[in-house]
Amino acid sequence: MDKEFVQIIEKVRAYLYKNGIDGFSFEKMKDFGVSPSDVSKFVNSVEELVEKILEYERKSFESIFLEYNFEGQNAIDILFIVSQEINDRFVNVSPSVTMEFEKYFPEIYKKHMDQRMAFIFDKIQINVQKGVAQGMYREDLSPEIVGRMYLSRLEDMHNPELYPPDRFKFGTIYDTMIDSFVKSIATEDGLTYYRHRKQLLSVLSFGR
Repeated sequence: MDKEFVQIIEKVRAYLYKNGIDGFSFEKMKDFGVSPSDVSKFVNSVEELVEKILEYERKSFESIFLEYNFEGQNAIDILFIVSQEINDRFVNVSPSVTMEFEKYFPEIYKKHMDQRMAFIFDKIQINVQKGVAQGMYREDLSPEIVGRMYLSRLEDMHNPELYPPDRFKFGTIYDTMIDSFVKSIATEDGLTYYRHRKQLLSVLSFGR
């Protein structure tokens, strides 16, 4: 994406996180220093802008797997890395805003989620296969079933009735989900490694 457009998208994301999408328009962008004419160089409607915002979110997530070489790494370490990157990159992700996208732009949102979930489903199956081969995850696991269970948990995370956004931060929900996920599939060696790495990372991130 064009750098200027990315800067616009990031400003819009920050605004929507605080104010929601109801009543949002190009004119509203003046409130946070973005000229409607600048936006019009890239998109012609709010609907098109939302589509680009969701594409940006999706590509930002996918880029984690391009920037890191996960080939020879421990499967549990990969989960930690991805989790930390999500916390760092998606601080402005809110279940309430996500649900508004679904409410006002259902077709765009569905297309986005279908592509996002397909990508995650593929990556989590690879992670499970890697973890089993490394002795970190149980041998009796079906990568497909585990992948589908993981997707189900992700969908629950974005349910504001389960996790009211005024009470739960996205990062906290995601970290708790990963903790439960690993404990449900890990071997004894995997659990020992997971607890050791979690404790070490907690010490390293103290005061951040």
